[in-house]
Amino acid sequence: MPEYSYIGKNVIRPDAIPKVTGEALFTADLNLPKMLVGKVLRSPHPHARIVSIDTSNALRLPGVKAIVTGADTPGEKWGVFPYTRDQRMIQTDRVRYVGDEVAGVAAVDEDTALEALDLIKVEYELLPAVFDPLDAMAEGAPVIHQEYPGNVHIHVSIDVGDVDAAFASAHLIREDTYRAVEDSYFMAEPYAVTASCDLAGNLEVWCPNAGPHMKSKPLANALRMPLSKIKVRKVCIGGAFGGRSEICPADFIASLLSIKTRRPVKIVYTREENSTATRMGHAMITTHKIGVDKNGVVQARQVTSYLDGGAYTSTGPIAVSVPFLCMEQAYRHPNVRFNGYRVYTNKPIRGMIRIHGRAFACGLEEQLDTVAAELGLDPVEIRLRNCRRPNEYPPTNSFIGSCGMVECIEKAAESSGFKEKFGKLPPYRGIGLGINSVQTGFPLGIRGGSQAFIKFNEDGGATIVSGVVDNGQGNDTMLIQIAAEELGLPMEEISLLSADTELTPNDPGSYSMVSTFAGGNAVRLAAIDAKKQLFEIAADKLEANPADLVARNNKIYVKGSPDISLPLAKVVRLALIQNKPIMGRGHFAPEVDHRREWVSNPSGQLSQAFSFGATVVEVEVDPETGVVTTLSATAAQDCGYALNPRLVEVQFESSVAMGGTGGMLTEGCRWHHGHLLNPTQLDYLVPVAADMPRVKNIIVQSLDPVGPYGAKEAGMSIAMSAAQAYMGAICNATGIRFKEFPITPDKIIAALEEKQNSLKKSDRSQDEGGKD
Repeated sequence: MPEYSYIGKNVIRPDAIPKVTGEALFTADLNLPKMLVGKVLRSPHPHARIVSIDTSNALRLPGVKAIVTGADTPGEKWGVFPYTRDQRMIQTDRVRYVGDEVAGVAAVDEDTALEALDLIKVEYELLPAVFDPLDAMAEGAPVIHQEYPGNVHIHVSIDVGDVDAAFASAHLIREDTYRAVEDSYFMAEPYAVTASCDLAGNLEVWCPNAGPHMKSKPLANALRMPLSKIKVRKVCIGGAFGGRSEICPADFIASLLSIKTRRPVKIVYTREENSTATRMGHAMITTHKIGVDKNGVVQARQVTSYLDGGAYTSTGPIAVSVPFLCMEQAYRHPNVRFNGYRVYTNKPIRGMIRIHGRAFACGLEEQLDTVAAELGLDPVEIRLRNCRRPNEYPPTNSFIGSCGMVECIEKAAESSGFKEKFGKLPPYRGIGLGINSVQTGFPLGIRGGSQAFIKFNEDGGATIVSGVVDNGQGNDTMLIQIAAEELGLPMEEISLLSADTELTPNDPGSYSMVSTFAGGNAVRLAAIDAKKQLFEIAADKLEANPADLVARNNKIYVKGSPDISLPLAKVVRLALIQNKPIMGRGHFAPEVDHRREWVSNPSGQLSQAFSFGATVVEVEVDPETGVVTTLSATAAQDCGYALNPRLVEVQFESSVAMGGTGGMLTEGCRWHHGHLLNPTQLDYLVPVAADMPRVKNIIVQSLDPVGPYGAKEAGMSIAMSAAQAYMGAICNATGIRFKEFPITPDKIIAALEEKQNSLKKSDRSQDEGGKD
């Protein structure tokens, strides 16, 4: 391995001090001159026709400056793809879930805005509603969108190999069904947006996002405005996890109100609104059928999934596909059939989430553990016999080059003592293993590439210009590290201008798990380009070949002769004198198959790199209360190369928290006729530090040949494998195969009681049989 100055080091985040001192500004902190308070009127019904809206009383209220309804909009619908556009930003004729947007108000203060909402009179005609995907598919179910009479709006079908023949020859076949309820992102920052339209019609917007360019274009479409008129600005963001990747109705409503008043308008969601009116994870029902040979090698697999998509499509085609793709990347499946259905219901909208597909992923591993037990294999061995290796093609034909899955499994198992503990722990203690894989990006068409520039100041300091956004994971730090490494500059002498649609170039966005791979590569190429220009200027002064020069410690010198050097600042000034100002340019787009499409053609190169992870969790279950205590967690992921090991480890730890501790023990939405019963932290139990075990982090470095310095995605495959490991550990501790997630104390107590009653019944039967 090369010896780096900044890459691979635990450097301090540039935003660390502003965030811990409260100096950092989030959208809700912004205050602009003459700013108005925006509020949104929402449907109280899960399904109804809007008969009429009367805003006259609200408009007469002193302090109310504007009201917008669906009649004030151009009528454009939002959808990630042209064929999924089904959501108006403000509804005009029908509401489809509790929380659907009906009107927006801008007033001089919050009290006036809230009072105005109460004064808007909406007459509804109630319609039948449906809240379960299977019920929604049934004959005679209420139709939520007239274009889809059966309420199935996305169907992904994949069929590779000869599945039926493989099942016919299998040694062992199992078929099991798993269920998981919806889960919430619960970002630390509730959604907020500030919009300001000037007299020239230029619209500035500040809001949480996973890519500003992915906000500006949909907003331009929705408002029917030129893209050049919309400027999404950079602001601190308090988490995303997949939930900030789309335009939000609040963006549109705040913008429309600002356009109407020509004053800034800020909308800040309550915690309840953040839970119901942004996005949430899908509820899912998945049936896994598996056929293996006598050695436990999978010969055939058939999967059917039903996703509760809520009222609108959102990222539907992606959401249906990703659980399957993660499975095919993690495991070999020579013969596989998948049918995924996303179904409309009268519930809030679902999107992509960090631990997407608990019923799919945890069902996959639970079933594999059951098969292993029937064949007398331990969980480690059956995974090693079936897991992905380097330089292979999964069923949908993406070449997988770098792959450290075997090393992840072996290191996690060894470090946790899995083989020594499995089957030998005291009663109600258990250990579980989960493995998963995540793609580093996917086809995004013209938005798939990232571009970066690097310019220099007269004193030799540099500025990076990049569209990469930082949601809290440390992307800003990563970009500065890369530029510092290539240019030989201290990190504190490099500024970053990022995530602003007017000032920075295009970037795919952080939600596609490609910020390091694409954005990092673009900055690296820009730095290399700038360094080449610097070397050409310096070579003449140093009487050296540019190929023999080195940039380090603010100097450019001849390799092997550090005393023959020039200060980098002097070279920058020389370039200016020679009318050759230094401007580095870099662009990187992953090599993917742009003919691949989520529904119509789910085959071809999905991503240029893939990450792999394995997690082991050890738990103790209290049989009296059903409470699960996590004793230890071990997380191993192949992230290619850790550009900043501590930041990577933090991603592992947060993934264990969200995917495992929260995702499998406590986090799940509860409903009553379409009303979310636990929208706040009083009832939606997000784990805190005291709930977390000490996580042993293992960074596996496969050195991807294309990623910057070998790096690729970090963290996501731990989130999903942690959920799987928790599930396996609880099943191991109790001797019960759970099939509904999350596994909460009430479910554990009920299952233990059922197990005890079954044992008592069996004992009585044996006694009666003995008497006979």
